[in-house]
Amino acid sequence: QVQLVESGGGLVQAGGSLRLSCAASGSNFRVNAMDWYRQAPGKQRELVASITTGGRTNYADSVKGRFTISRENAKNTVYLQMNSLKPEDTAVYVCYAEIITDAWRLYWGQGTQVTVSS
Repeated sequence: QVQLVESGGGLVQAGGSLRLSCAASGSNFRVNAMDWYRQAPGKQRELVASITTGGRTNYADSVKGRFTISRENAKNTVYLQMNSLKPEDTAVYVCYAEIITDAWRLYWGQGTQVTVSS
């Protein structure tokens, strides 16, 4: 069984930074694309950033220039460096990964809360 475990959320003042991590654990698996989503109260879940195994990245317009997604393939880990945080970045951030074991499956993490105070 593969699991995604996130860490790094918390409370920060506007203008501050946080770094989220998400590690895939288990046995006999391979990770393809890894993404970060977020969901704020009363809003739909939105894609924040994505990264392929080759390192190609994509960002939501709202975070371009402030957030950076990266990954360490050897550790099956994806990171989200968030700088110049704004109150509107407050949300639960959820890791997502396309993982191949005996079949191609989609996995979600449990989510980590990010709160940005003004």
